[in-house]
Amino acid sequence: MIKGYLDRIEDNQFAVILVEELKKEFIIPKEELPQGSKENSYFEITIESEKITSMKLDEQTTLSEQEKVDNMIHKLRSKSKGSKFKKNV
Repeated sequence: MIKGYLDRIEDNQFAVILVEELKKEFIIPKEELPQGSKENSYFEITIESEKITSMKLDEQTTLSEQEKVDNMIHKLRSKSKGSKFKKNV
C-alpha cells in the first residue's frame, strides 16, 4: 500500500494526487475520489500499470499531518512578535 496526497483540484474537475514515494503525480477525475475527500487529504492507494486502481481515505494520516502543520504555524506565530521594520506613515 502506498500513501497518496490530494494536493489540489483543478478546474473543479480533476484531482491531483501526489505520491511522494514514487515522486509522481496522478490526475484523476474528481468524481473518483473517495467520499469525504478534500484538499490535503491522505489516501492509501494501489497503483497498477501507472494508474491508480484503488483509493481509500486515510483519515488517521490526514489528522496527524494536519496537527504537525498546525503546530508549526503556532510555533512560527508565537516567535514572531511583529515586524522588525518600522512603518513610515
